[in-house]
Formats: sequence, structure tokens, C-alpha cells
Amino acid sequence: MPLSLLTPPAAEPLTLAAMKAYLRVEHDDEDELISGLVGAARRACEAATRRVLIAQTWRLTRARWPRDGQIDVALAPLMSVVAARIRSAEGGESAIDAARFRVVAGAAPGLILARPPLPAPAAGGAIELDIAMGYGMEAAAVPADLAEAVRRLAAHFYDSRGLPADGAAALPSDVAALLAPHRVVSL
Repeated sequence: MPLSLLTPPAAEPLTLAAMKAYLRVEHDDEDELISGLVGAARRACEAATRRVLIAQTWRLTRARWPRDGQIDVALAPLMSVVAARIRSAEGGESAIDAARFRVVAGAAPGLILARPPLPAPAAGGAIELDIAMGYGMEAAAVPADLAEAVRRLAAHFYDSRGLPADGAAALPSDVAALLAPHRVVSL
């Protein structure tokens, strides 16, 4: 059940000014670089925890409905089902009322409950759910330790520019420790 990003976040967990203050950068020459590093750090933290920090819209695609009506989503936290549809093999679509779906608050991994009966896709068709995810629209909604992990990882990226990679893709230990309690684990 693939997930694809539809709408990226409108903001980052840290402002450019806050990150520059943390790095003690007083000039504007590297603003674009620093903003990019904050985005890269956010994405790395989201990937490591399977949590979406700032509100984003994602599309979940499935071949069929689960028998029990419980739709597991690999990411968390879920905010709402924005839209639902059945897509035919030819590309046509028919909408399903999004009110037929309820997001289970606090579930990690995310959980959506579907109210039956739901129309089944024809052979070669698919089910698509557009889902709003994240802690909220603004940085203040992100838990403090996750925002701190983004700050420290962006600083690590900034400090290690131009250094040869050591081959390890591991996060710095302080960042990993901040992220550990937030990891979403699927069994």
C-alpha cells in the first residue's frame, strides 16, 4: 500500500532565524543553504521515526478494502481523511464520502476505520485515500524533542559540509536518542 506525498509542509519545525541563531550565523550569505539543511533534517527525522512533523497531505493507494475495515497507515500522526475515491483501470474515478472514514487519534502506526459498505474497485482498479498527517500546521505543534532533533541534525549537516562521508548512514547519537521514543514500529 504505497504512500505518496501530495502536499509538502507549508513551514518547517524551525524558522530560518532560529536556526541561524543556533548556528551563530549573523550574515545572510547562507540563508538558502541553511533553509535547505533544515528541510533535509526534518525529512531525515520523519524517515527515522515514520512520523510527519508539520501538516502534509499524502495519498494511500490500495488494491482492495481490508475485510475488517481497519486501514493501517505506516506513518503517524493522522489528522483526517481529506478525500476518498475508487479509480478504475482506465483512469476514471468515483468519489466516496470522506465522512465514512474515522481516524483513530494517537494510533501509531496510523489507523483509519472505514464504515461499510464500501464500493469495491473493479479488476485493475484501486482505492485512493488522501490523508492529512502531522502534528499541526505550525512549528509550535511539533513536540519539543522532535524539533530539537531537527535542530541538532541540521547543525550536524552544516558543520560537516565538505567533509568526506564515512560511509555510515547512522544519525548522530544525540539525534538518535531524541528520536528513539517517537519511532513508529509496525509488527
